[in-house]
Amino acid sequence: MTDPSLSDDPRALEPVHTEDREHPAQPWTDRLVLFLRVMAGVSLLKGLYHWAQVTGVFVRPEEAFELQSIAWQASTIFFAVIDLVAAVGLWLAAAWGAVIWLTSLVSMIALDLFFPQVFNGGIVLTAGEFAALALYLWLALKSAQEQPA
Repeated sequence: MTDPSLSDDPRALEPVHTEDREHPAQPWTDRLVLFLRVMAGVSLLKGLYHWAQVTGVFVRPEEAFELQSIAWQASTIFFAVIDLVAAVGLWLAAAWGAVIWLTSLVSMIALDLFFPQVFNGGIVLTAGEFAALALYLWLALKSAQEQPA
């Protein structure tokens, strides 16, 4: 394998250009990438929200991080890290980003369903998480169907 920086081809180090497609249009793949970018923004906001909880930014003194239960603290730190990592991976439309985002999403659903005393997200948040999961699976299946065999 050769190093692309040593190649004579000047295009070897250029970024990917989505407009310069040599294959037919793939609307479902484009929709999936758009969905992943929107979810990247949501994950970024969620991660920043959890870090605000940890650092005490915009938090009332009686709701300080140190005064919360150990389960709440551990969950908040977990989501503060994993949501930001997922946001980067989703924005890049990388396979690992989707895996980390799905891990975060399923973890939050499990927390909401089985341990409601930790975050008490409510039925609306849980329904939204299920909807995001279902929409992702549907878009991923439609995108896979339009790929050449």
